[in-house]
Amino acid sequence: MIVIIDYGMGNLRSVQKALEAVGQTAEISSDPDRVRNASKVILPGVGAFADAATELRRTGLGDAFREAAQAGKPCLGVCLGLQLLFDVSEEDGIHQGLGIIPGRVVRFVSAPGLKIPHMGWNTLRILHPAPLLKGLEPAPSVYFVHSYHAVPERSKDVAAESDHPTPFTAMIWRDNVMACQFHPEKSQRVGLAMYANFAAL
Repeated sequence: MIVIIDYGMGNLRSVQKALEAVGQTAEISSDPDRVRNASKVILPGVGAFADAATELRRTGLGDAFREAAQAGKPCLGVCLGLQLLFDVSEEDGIHQGLGIIPGRVVRFVSAPGLKIPHMGWNTLRILHPAPLLKGLEPAPSVYFVHSYHAVPERSKDVAAESDHPTPFTAMIWRDNVMACQFHPEKSQRVGLAMYANFAAL
């Protein structure tokens, strides 16, 4: 069973519907034990990092997700869910994340003519062939909505980059843990293919 973590901040139904569109059943749950017992886990999220991290700690869902990752189960973070995997975020102060991937989350640096948040379609530059990318074209287009982005300590954790206007981390992958800064569920055919690839792991 694929479990989508419900900690009160996420486009949960959209993720669930995307999985249903590729023939997969997924359960939305706020029960840490359901997360621990899942075969695969998705951590979605929209909104403020600090609020999300606080809820994950308060509910025990953060620990459950970390345990699932440590157990080798396929784990997927989406948008804010990617950022929460890191050590800290600089959004509205310094806030602790789950510490699964070494690094920090920072705001895009303002520049003349640069729109923040980074919103809309952008192209991925694939650096490492993550399982989510199986069967996709070399430079797929995906849909972003974010003002902050992750800066991993280890370059080998970056599976794909995009530009706004300089390179930033668009996808991470380390062993069984993977995450997208973009929204696969808003990325049409490409995003559905990624969810199908995740479900097939």
